[in-house]
Amino acid sequence: MERRRFLAAVGGASTLSAGCLGLGPARGADYDVGMTAQAFRPAEITVAVDDTVVWRNTSTRAHSVTAYGESIPEAAAYFATGGFDTEAAARAAWDDNEGVIVNAENYEHRFETAGVYPYFCIPHEEAAMLGTVVVEK
Repeated sequence: MERRRFLAAVGGASTLSAGCLGLGPARGADYDVGMTAQAFRPAEITVAVDDTVVWRNTSTRAHSVTAYGESIPEAAAYFATGGFDTEAAARAAWDDNEGVIVNAENYEHRFETAGVYPYFCIPHEEAAMLGTVVVEK
């Protein structure tokens, strides 16, 4: 993906800047969104149609990436760690430790439909661990 190659080329400077400013992990060359203890970094990312977004758990806590099913574009494919087809299924499975992404694991999803995709982390939703992927044509 061209975006990741660009980030890899300029990543050293942005990582240094972000680290010095205490902003948490900057986007890495091998992932687009990091997960801190209770936040997605960055909380919003803009990509093009057919781009794949990669999330990495950069914390020691267990997380999920779970789309708000009623809020994604109508024609869009649902996404959640664990490969669930609905938000309800993802929430129900969490109680059985399904759909968990642990430290240093990645999850990725290809966005084929333009629109706004709000998502959350099931165990940290009440702490406002929320994110948004904006997909442009």
